[in-house]
Parts: sequence; structure tokens; C-alpha cells
Amino acid sequence: MTLGFGFDSQLTESWIRQSLDLGLVIALTFLVLLAVRDRRTLWMVRGLIVLMVAAAIGERCQLRLLSFVLDKLVVGASLAMSVVFQSEFRRFLEQLGRGNLLPSSIRSTRRVSDTADRSIDQIVDAVKELSQQRIGALMILETNEMMDERDFAVPGVKLDAKLSKELIQTIFQTTTLLHDGAVFIRGDRLIAAGVILPLSDRAASRQLGTRHRAAMGITERTNNCLCVVVSEETGSISLAEGGILDRPLTSSKLKELLETRFAPIGERESVAPSIRNLGRRFKHRAIAMFRRLLQLPENK
Repeated sequence: MTLGFGFDSQLTESWIRQSLDLGLVIALTFLVLLAVRDRRTLWMVRGLIVLMVAAAIGERCQLRLLSFVLDKLVVGASLAMSVVFQSEFRRFLEQLGRGNLLPSSIRSTRRVSDTADRSIDQIVDAVKELSQQRIGALMILETNEMMDERDFAVPGVKLDAKLSKELIQTIFQTTTLLHDGAVFIRGDRLIAAGVILPLSDRAASRQLGTRHRAAMGITERTNNCLCVVVSEETGSISLAEGGILDRPLTSSKLKELLETRFAPIGERESVAPSIRNLGRRFKHRAIAMFRRLLQLPENK
């Protein structure tokens, strides 16, 4: 009896320790994926995680040669990523030190103020005028957390001016020195003008103009912004998010998309009820499966 009790105690302790180890690894992985917002970096982090999982499985199954090779690959990939993505790792460590790993949408419910509504109106009115006059324009709209200006190819000229449609229209007049770059907008402030953005390398984007490729390039690089583009040749309006262009748009449609994107969390959820319903169905199915596994009676 004593031996049996000791064996059960050791087995329980081992199971708890392994469960805690796995849980901590999953939590750490989740926090890293939340902190990484650059899409290319995110893919590399996911690849590194796959290598680490494969190495752990190889060691668990006592596949010595495979485990040895994968361990070396994990070390080499970690060193390469630490060199290539120095700024991303520095940002991750800064967020870890501040305790700001969770995105703002999880930490607190973001509310749109009257100031944000006025900013959208100013932007849409300016875009409408520029489109009618066929004056090219490119605008970067910061969304959630503050953007790192190191994501820009050239930060541009600092302005930090009150946002207005007249200011936007003036900057993009072809006679001004700053018309050929993008303007960077944060809330109701126009932070900089003449910003040069990295271009998208996607094959499909090469058929588009430089402004459209720049809008796709910056939104591929970071999830913290949208880009509004006005074509100089046709006057068409486009909105870029996540490296994807939505075009052509009317000024009213642009305003609708911006209001939806900057809407309060509750309103945005009501726009897409199908996602919430899908989550509910998944929860109910998981509970039903759990009951069947434990042979529990279902509620009538």
C-alpha cells in the first residue's frame, strides 16, 4: 500500500510539473505572438516555434540524430533572428519591462471621441476634394498603439500641427516641396509630411503606382496603421490595411470604413455577429464533447 501510494504521488507530481511546463511555454508563446506585429517577423517566429516543437518531440521520442540537428537549427535561427530583427526584439523587451505586452484592445476598451470623429470628417473632406482635382495623396493613419517611425524609410519633416482639410490639401499641391511623400496622422494631429515609405515586394503590387505600393508596404510591415491613397492619374480612392488594397472607393464609402475601423469595440462586434456566433457554437460543441468523455448527463 505504501509503495502504491508513493508511486501514485510521484505520477501526480510528474503530471502536474509537465502540465505547468507546457502551460508556461504556451503562455510565453502567446505573449510573443501578441507583441510581434510585423508580419514578416511573425512568420519567422512561428517558424522558430515549429522547430522548437519538432526538437522537443524528437527528444521525447528519443530520436537522437533528428533531435541533435533540430537543436542546432533552433540555436542558429535564434542567433540569426536576433541580428536581423534587433529593433523588434528591443521593442519586445521594452514592452516586457513596461508590462504592455497585451494589445490595447485587451487591456482596455478603446472609445472614439468627438475629436476622432472630426478628424475622420477632415480627412474624408480633403480626400474628396483631392480626388475631384486628381491630385495624388498618401496618408498614414495611426490606429491602435503608437507606430515606430523606424518603420518608415525616411521619417519626413516634423510638423505636429492641428489636422484640417485645408492643411492636407495644401501639402499635396504639386507646387509644395512636401507633396511627393506621405503625411503621418495621429489622432487630430498631423505629425509629419514628406514621409517616404517602404514599397511592397509583392508581384501584384508592381502593376500599381508608387503610392499604392508604398501603402501596401507599410501596412504589410505593421498592423498599427491604415493608408488612404488618392491616385494622381484617375483620382480613384483606395484604403490599404494589412497589405491589402480596397479600391476603388467613394468618399462616403471611405468614411464608412474609417468609422467602422475606429468604432468602439462593442460596435465593431455588432458589425460581425457571425464571428461571435461561431465562437458560441464552438464552445457548445466543446462542452458537449467534454460531457461525453466524462459520461456526464446532458442538461434538459
